[in-house]
Amino acid sequence: MKKFKSSILAAFLVLVMLVGAGCAQQQGKEETKKEAAKPAADNKEVILATTTSTQDSGLLDVLQPAFEKKTGYKLKIIAVGTGAALAMGEKGEADVLLVHAPKSEKPLVDKGIGINYSLVMHNDFILVGPANDPAGIKGAKTTAEAMQKIANKGCIFVSRGDDSGTHKKELSLWQEAKVNPKGQKWYQESGSGMGQTLNITSEKQGYTLTDRATYLAQKKNLKLDILLQGDKSLLNIYHVMNINPEKFSKVNAAGGKAFVDFMVSPETQEMISKFGVDKYGEPLFFPDAVKK
Repeated sequence: MKKFKSSILAAFLVLVMLVGAGCAQQQGKEETKKEAAKPAADNKEVILATTTSTQDSGLLDVLQPAFEKKTGYKLKIIAVGTGAALAMGEKGEADVLLVHAPKSEKPLVDKGIGINYSLVMHNDFILVGPANDPAGIKGAKTTAEAMQKIANKGCIFVSRGDDSGTHKKELSLWQEAKVNPKGQKWYQESGSGMGQTLNITSEKQGYTLTDRATYLAQKKNLKLDILLQGDKSLLNIYHVMNINPEKFSKVNAAGGKAFVDFMVSPETQEMISKFGVDKYGEPLFFPDAVKK
């Protein structure tokens, strides 16, 4: 009888141990899931995906150290076209975006991927080309008219061709002009950022669309003049947004939000308003965070 009771007790203890081990294992799995879903509190690197114009103009050279000093975060800048930056955001490969293609930004915001979407600044696009202006666009009343003249004359036009905000704007201007440049001998795509595209355009003595900031920052190395500016269709608007951590658990939500807050803060907006004035006699960007 004693042996029987001992056997039952031993079996019971084994069962308890197995159940306990199973619970502990399950609890461990749950804890692992929670840890994987929880952004690291000590993650001090913030990945910024942005357009090349913010880097080529030199603006980020000023803002990056200010952001890092103020927040303690380390900013990793990936300067690509706006299209590529938005694609990175959609895949959760960046923490925050600084871009300039509002129509393409909206779907990301509507999906709840881009949050804290905020207006930051604006400048404008300009059409630049050789001083002798073979297409005669300098007297054009509208951008569409200028684009038509370039096409009619068959003058070289260098497109970024990289799905950037500038490229998207350029394509919309061709559409307004009712011109399809694809496949034309005079229409060439650089597949590069704004700085490199300006260099190629200068070498070929062609025309291109550029943001004013990058052009002014590189003007001394270019043989290109501003031939058309001021048309309302050439407005260039920049927004900032951070990526939703509820969509992507590895996103540095705190760091991304810190960059958004930094960009719209009065101190940074003041820095933006003064950037370029000492060197070019005019600001390269105009702060807009107070606007809706």
